[in-house]
Amino acid sequence: MSASAKPPPFDAADPLGIDDLLDAEDLAIRATVRGWAADRVLPYVADWYEKGELPGIRELARELGSIGALGMSLTGYGCAGASAVQYGLACLELEAADSGIRSLVSVQGSLAMYAIHRFGSEEQKREWLPRMAAGEVIGCFGLTEPDHGSDPAAMRTYAKRDGGDWVLNGRKMWITNGSVAGVAVVWARTEEGIRGFAVPTGTPGFSAPEIKHKWSLRASVTSELVLDDVRLPADAVLPEVTGLRGPLSCLSHARYGIVWGAMGAARSSFEAAVEYAKTREQFGRPIGGFQLTQAKLADMAVELHKGILLAHHLGRRMDAGRLRPEQVSFGKLNNVREAIEICRTARTILGANGISLEYPVMRHATNLESVLTYEGTVEMHQLVLGKALTGLDAFR
Repeated sequence: MSASAKPPPFDAADPLGIDDLLDAEDLAIRATVRGWAADRVLPYVADWYEKGELPGIRELARELGSIGALGMSLTGYGCAGASAVQYGLACLELEAADSGIRSLVSVQGSLAMYAIHRFGSEEQKREWLPRMAAGEVIGCFGLTEPDHGSDPAAMRTYAKRDGGDWVLNGRKMWITNGSVAGVAVVWARTEEGIRGFAVPTGTPGFSAPEIKHKWSLRASVTSELVLDDVRLPADAVLPEVTGLRGPLSCLSHARYGIVWGAMGAARSSFEAAVEYAKTREQFGRPIGGFQLTQAKLADMAVELHKGILLAHHLGRRMDAGRLRPEQVSFGKLNNVREAIEICRTARTILGANGISLEYPVMRHATNLESVLTYEGTVEMHQLVLGKALTGLDAFR
């Protein structure tokens, strides 16, 4: 821009001009996902949340498949082959509707499909990925156990060879999509190390009771996976990886989506606070005209758009093949933590109305309490960064 050029008008919805970094395809994908969420989620999600259910999840999955949102950053096998930035934009728009909807998409694409796409055999890819991309088959990802979350190396789920078969026994916990999945990617200890298995959920000995009585992610299906002598053929194992590198690389891909998604929940809460502040009157004028309220809104806007800019930067690095797991930890740690603070500040602006499901703020805040700790707790990401900064391992 020349010194004499006139800058564009200030855009309160995009104060840093981040949209200037997006091309026409990026904007079109964002508009498609935003429009789908506005039509199919936002009118109903408060009711789903209040009832603690996600009705019609299989239909929603097929619709998400039809717009290319499932496994969208993967290539081939019916997947959209979108860029990392485009996938991130989709995650932001989905979580602006509800974290549970973004979790459905993240687990399907970044965990279950990603594991099969990266580590599966050609036969496994052909069997599962096209149907999963279309939303005809829902997938889940079994790593966390009742007694082992942050330390997956200590998992108890075990797979042993029996002739030409594998026999799996164990339990997995807090598994999104579990009770509606057609295939479960399950990680288990074996004599040669940790291996992944593509488990058809109709296999005898497999069950997935749904977890109830949640105060967070209520518009989401969360289950336990129970494996009692689940017998699988030899070709059920994912052949291209042994050890924790497999599941951890899947988690890094999913955490990247969270970096964007958390900013969607934050944006929704921020927008609700801005609109409320402009219309709610106290002492004879809108509360948005008071200095303390404007200070809150300014601080929220700064953290929101810094977080989006950080997500965009990480997306460009992923697209260039230069994104490191430590950088994903940086993004998840910052963006989820700041998103929760934005929601809490928005709640104070809305006052008592902030706890009502007529507004999205408390729903987002409670959902983010789960997002804060799943796929890596605050402490784990702090230690990942601490090790990267000092070269000293504080995990053990």
